[in-house]
Amino acid sequence: MSKYDASKLPGADVLAHQHYAIIVADWNAEITYKLSNGALHTLHKCGIDDNHIRVIHVPGTVELTYAAARCMDKYDAIIVIGCVIRGDTPHFDYVCQSVTQGVTLLNAQGKTPVVFSVLTVDDKEQAKERADGKLGNKGVEGAVTAIRMANLNIKSRKS
Repeated sequence: MSKYDASKLPGADVLAHQHYAIIVADWNAEITYKLSNGALHTLHKCGIDDNHIRVIHVPGTVELTYAAARCMDKYDAIIVIGCVIRGDTPHFDYVCQSVTQGVTLLNAQGKTPVVFSVLTVDDKEQAKERADGKLGNKGVEGAVTAIRMANLNIKSRKS
């Protein structure tokens, strides 16, 4: 699930000149740091060195949107990483709604792609399955998506 075909991505000659931000929530760090490491490893594997990657830590998932907004126009793509685990109160719904709407609004601006790598799960076991568990590492998938979106070729319509 976190496997990808590197031949469908731009070559290292293109990627070596691009800049990426990984914004990671420190809340549920046991999960988010694994996702962040997966994204970082994938960017490295694709030919992007540390000088072109910035990892930014924020306290929680809600803060991802603010940090991403501050990074617009500075990076070719931004990956936001968080983990929200359902609890007994509606807080889960508010956090998920906030970050989803925030990332959607940033993407609607069309300036810099912001890749949503936020786990929204019912329990910690589901989170672990998606952070180097049987369902792969969603951070890896976020990095591949960021590369693809940063290199999205939109052809203009000719009149």
